Amino acid sequence: MISVLNPSMSRIHRAFSGLVMTTGFLAASVLVAPAHAEVPYFEDAVASGSLPAMNDRLPEHPHVIDFAGEGKEIGKYGGEFVTIMGRSKDIRMAVVYGYARLIGYDQDLNLRPDILEALDVNEEGNVFTLHIRKGHKWSDGEPFTAEDFRYYWEDIVNNDELFPVGPPRFLFVGNEPATFEIIDEYTVRYSWSQPNPFFLTELAATRPPFIYRPAHYLKQFHENYRDADALQAMVEERGLRSWAVLHTDIDRPYKLSNIHRPSLEPWLITTEEPSDRFVFVRNPYYHRVDPEGNQLPYIDRMIFNISNAKLVPAKVGAGEVDLQSRILSLKDYTFLKQSEANQNYDVRLWDVGAGAYAALYPNLTCSDPVWREVLRDVRFRRALSLAINRTEINRVMFFGLAQPTNNTVLPKSPLFKPEYRESYTDFDVKAANQLLDTIGLDERNGEGIRLLPDGRPMEIIVETSGENPEHDDMLELIGDSWRQVGIKLFVKGLQREVMRNRAYTGETIMSIFNGIDNGLATPNTAPDEFVPVLQDSLQWPKWGQYYQTDGEAGEAPDMPAAKELMEQYRKWQTSNEAGQKQAWQAILDINSENMFSIGLIGNVPQPVVIDKDMRNVPEKGIHSWEPGAFFGIYRPDTFWWDR
Repeated sequence: MISVLNPSMSRIHRAFSGLVMTTGFLAASVLVAPAHAEVPYFEDAVASGSLPAMNDRLPEHPHVIDFAGEGKEIGKYGGEFVTIMGRSKDIRMAVVYGYARLIGYDQDLNLRPDILEALDVNEEGNVFTLHIRKGHKWSDGEPFTAEDFRYYWEDIVNNDELFPVGPPRFLFVGNEPATFEIIDEYTVRYSWSQPNPFFLTELAATRPPFIYRPAHYLKQFHENYRDADALQAMVEERGLRSWAVLHTDIDRPYKLSNIHRPSLEPWLITTEEPSDRFVFVRNPYYHRVDPEGNQLPYIDRMIFNISNAKLVPAKVGAGEVDLQSRILSLKDYTFLKQSEANQNYDVRLWDVGAGAYAALYPNLTCSDPVWREVLRDVRFRRALSLAINRTEINRVMFFGLAQPTNNTVLPKSPLFKPEYRESYTDFDVKAANQLLDTIGLDERNGEGIRLLPDGRPMEIIVETSGENPEHDDMLELIGDSWRQVGIKLFVKGLQREVMRNRAYTGETIMSIFNGIDNGLATPNTAPDEFVPVLQDSLQWPKWGQYYQTDGEAGEAPDMPAAKELMEQYRKWQTSNEAGQKQAWQAILDINSENMFSIGLIGNVPQPVVIDKDMRNVPEKGIHSWEPGAFFGIYRPDTFWWDR
């Protein structure tokens, strides 16, 4: 029997602006009726006694999904759904789509408890108390308790052999690591002397940090819990270097390389690599239910077929999938719509959450001293932007459905200002030429190409990851317009890892890649994509490396604007809600004025193909990696077949 919690059990939590943690037992505050019959998929197992009945598999207080609030209808059990991935490593999308998190975003981008029953945050924002659902179990039926959090903290991230660099950065405030406490079997606490604004959003991330691990399972691979000779025999049997490598190989909650590892996800992987077809089956101990008490997910099996990315649109058009967005782009829309009449699917266009569909990244930390000086002149970056005909790109490539934009937050973000999107985006060759002349880049060779200060022709090699042919098409158009201002553009296609490594070492002058992931940022969202704290940020990789290694590698930011960004970042980390918004706005103002990256086009609708018989998939959604996990916030575990 599923309990209905007394509303008086609710408690007040600290509010985080738009991301509101309201009541600790919010998830259970939706009324739930007693569960109906057993999940048909498990009836035989339950009848044979090999699996407990549904009510004995659920937590004492399961997470009751608010169907009324999310516009969903009660579904039916059964069936499978098929989608296609481009590489076998993309099976990790099961973790993304499943979106089971300690706390997670709802469809309005509010943070809510999910795996957790509740989470308390003190007024200062430096003490976080996590309440686990009593009776919650791993997929193998073993209890999920505070011990799983302790194991992660003490035996994994604070074990020198498993994590030589110590716990991940979001578990630090400055140089202070978290203080971890077990309050009781179902309650743990993380605290610092100062506020930690990263903690909650990291827990809700599309790629979660998994600060809990199945201790009962992993201890057999850990030197602290296993006889040394027995452990060494396992290491040698697998041909590995050490027990630490063995433990790491066994414990990959995101990559899903171990089909035996217990999980809290809605579906469990059953196929080992290599394969071109991966099957996931429902988790018998999953913690979510519908308002009538039926354990989710509704659909029994999830299938990931692996295919060459170039063939995916054709396979979708041939009706080989039930749900598909990955790999599809707007250029496929016409073909998919034409095939719609012959197949049982709908093609919907969802909004995107990225700040820009694509952006150019001048490498401000490149090794070439001449190019470094030129790229660091804001007038040069503005000239490059003014010499891009975004309207042409929109019309030629996106049927006019997209929008010229800088690489910034979207209008739906509370931090948005129109000038962030529009500054220096009008196509103006005259103004671009004037800016370049003003800088002193007014000498040209016989082809009309401007000369760098050292006499070399101004030839910019833009490096790509080779993953998106539209990037190449955009660069071709940009090359035409840049030629009008005396700049020659060359395209260099690379693998993503190679492209990033070249940027990290300073070999890259400029690259093209996706725009910022989180165009829907709120004041309490970490502004990491707009400040030099990530090596992956292609406009300043060495500055980001410097921050991420505490100054042991990379270079300290030495441009005044970059220094100011770091100052505002520090203010954001230590401020209250109003102060965080003020710091965010200053960060966006600086980015807008300096054009550290050059956005090209945005608001490119994402085609989403859905079988007409699949229910509870929204007609209109936001297709976003962060926040949103693509389908994740729309809860695929609530999708069902009406047939």
